[in-house]
Amino acid sequence: MSPKLTFLLCLGLSVGLRTPEEAGIYRKPSLSALPSPVVTSGGFVTLRCISWQGFHRFILTKEGEHRPSWTLDSQRRHNGQFQALFPVGPVTPSYSWTFRCCGCYRYIHQQCSEPSDPVELLVPGVSGKPSLLSQQGSIMTFGRNLTLQCLSDVGYDRFALSKEGGHNLPQRLSEWPQTGRSQADFLLGRVSLSHGGRYRCYGGHKFSSKWSTPSDPLDILVAGVLPDTPSLSVQPGPTVAAGENVTLLCQTRSQRDILFLSKEGTMVSPLRLRSKYQAQQYQAQFSMSPVTSAHGGTYRCYSSFSTSPYELSYPSDALELVVSGPSGDPTSPPTWPNLTSGGSEDRLSTTESGQWKGLKPYQNVLIGISVAFVLLLFLFLLLLIRHRRQGKCRTSDAAVKSTRPEEGVELHPQAAASDVPQDVIYAQLNHLTLGRETTPSSSQSEEPPAEPSMYAALAIH
Repeated sequence: MSPKLTFLLCLGLSVGLRTPEEAGIYRKPSLSALPSPVVTSGGFVTLRCISWQGFHRFILTKEGEHRPSWTLDSQRRHNGQFQALFPVGPVTPSYSWTFRCCGCYRYIHQQCSEPSDPVELLVPGVSGKPSLLSQQGSIMTFGRNLTLQCLSDVGYDRFALSKEGGHNLPQRLSEWPQTGRSQADFLLGRVSLSHGGRYRCYGGHKFSSKWSTPSDPLDILVAGVLPDTPSLSVQPGPTVAAGENVTLLCQTRSQRDILFLSKEGTMVSPLRLRSKYQAQQYQAQFSMSPVTSAHGGTYRCYSSFSTSPYELSYPSDALELVVSGPSGDPTSPPTWPNLTSGGSEDRLSTTESGQWKGLKPYQNVLIGISVAFVLLLFLFLLLLIRHRRQGKCRTSDAAVKSTRPEEGVELHPQAAASDVPQDVIYAQLNHLTLGRETTPSSSQSEEPPAEPSMYAALAIH
């Protein structure tokens, strides 16, 4: 069968006319990419065409100028579905990788289903990454409508949304590409258990197979999956002065190895800590030191398992933290500043968010001790150098005194002119020990000089 005829069959255009009833019998199969439609350059992927109808074979068609196609016999799964697995690759960003599939019966003359929805493989590129956010926050409850927004300063024409472990790649056209700031909203519907996970988005241009660098990951957590309700308390109290140290304690009696702390009104992902079993409860401490007005707000905590970190318990009762005193830098956004943990930190997101920075109390103590030690060492060295210099001065004075003439005797250069070889220059030195040769005095003065002097001979060769 020629590729052109195969493609026509996938479009449902058989040689004979099909009635609406026949068209209803051959419903389109589903096409997905395994393990993910996001493929690194040069990588391989498997396209799975699957249907509940008992098709004997499946036909995979690649969209493009020549529309190549591949045919495989179907295989029956344990759940009664029929499928075919098509290996594809190596995938490169130089070409478009959009596919459809259809199912066909072997014994019914030229009868095939409608084509599946298209699946496009995405190869991440190097252009500017967009941003992905949820206006409702990262913790969702059942029944709420979830909308993820992908936006960028680059004028992308379209955006694609991926989920870790997902097999589909929904796309949306950009709303304002002409303004230089593009965005697209992905309406994911009412929240269910399947919505929990890690998401990224990509930007692309029309008529191009190249995509941007992925956005930073966004974790969507579903609360109310686990039956327990943790408790949240604060020390020293819910009302503190700016500069004080505050600790939020999250506890649960249920056996949970992960505890989350979230703050209302912030777009930052909640902090996740491993719990410690103490006083017959699983608990984690979240320390803020020193607090500012930016720390004020409403907090809740949740419990979870590390094996299913996107499924949370019911929230604790809200805890309102009031910080009085200076407001700090007014330009700083009121998000999680200097929030540290009292236990082992295990962040759900590896990004790098950089929102939970700050030194722990013992680190501040170590830094203070180190600075004090350096200052003391510097003072000790300064005193040691001064002491040694004073010792040298005393030694010099003693040496000068040992070389002075007797009381009332004055050294004069002309008295020993006959004993000194020619080409000798005399230099007068006061209280120094550079003298190597002195001349005897030929006459005594009635009054000794105010400053005893000696002369050193410098021979010129």
